[in-house]
Amino acid sequence: MSAASLPEATGQFGEKPTLTFPAADAPSELEVVVLSRGDGELVEAGDDLEVHYLGQSWNGSVFDNSYDRGSSISFPIGVGAVIGGWDEGLVGQQVGSRVLLSIPSHLGYGDRGVPQAGIKGGDTLVFVVDIVGTSR
Repeated sequence: MSAASLPEATGQFGEKPTLTFPAADAPSELEVVVLSRGDGELVEAGDDLEVHYLGQSWNGSVFDNSYDRGSSISFPIGVGAVIGGWDEGLVGQQVGSRVLLSIPSHLGYGDRGVPQAGIKGGDTLVFVVDIVGTSR
């Protein structure tokens, strides 16, 4: 899978990104691209992770983002508290990094989706995640 078949994200760490999608179909497996590497601690499973993020379904609309709310979110990472694509894609990254995740439905919300959020069953999800901090 080449980066050319993944969406492009605008903006720098801490800025709300805009995603531009390629004409290609969504990848069938998890794709993780570090858009800009931070120089902070490595994220480990079991850490409380603090992030800003934008989430959009493949070629669909933005269903959630923390930038507009003006506050980051925190959650335990690598322990099943969030969707599998986040657990797999964010553990091992460095604090201060901006990471693009393309998450197939089996590592996202599966066949159920989250209809109230505009996520259909089987949707591939794309997130741009700014890793703000981590604590153990």
